[in-house]
Amino acid sequence: MKNKIKVYRAMHDLTQQGLADAIDINRQTILAIEKGRYVPSLDLAFKIARFFGVGVEDIFIYEDPANKPPLK
Repeated sequence: MKNKIKVYRAMHDLTQQGLADAIDINRQTILAIEKGRYVPSLDLAFKIARFFGVGVEDIFIYEDPANKPPLK
């Protein structure tokens, strides 16, 4: 899942560690989410959005797998 966490962190002058500390998770989780290697739970997605004062849809971009081209 694509996301704009890095953009929001930059706007708030936050490191991955700073965000992780603020929402009580580890930095590696933030890194994995930013890189698209980990899809956060709905609870965590809301927690991140709430921290930045925006909606979940402002940070996370849902990509419908049905609209993706097949792998070659």
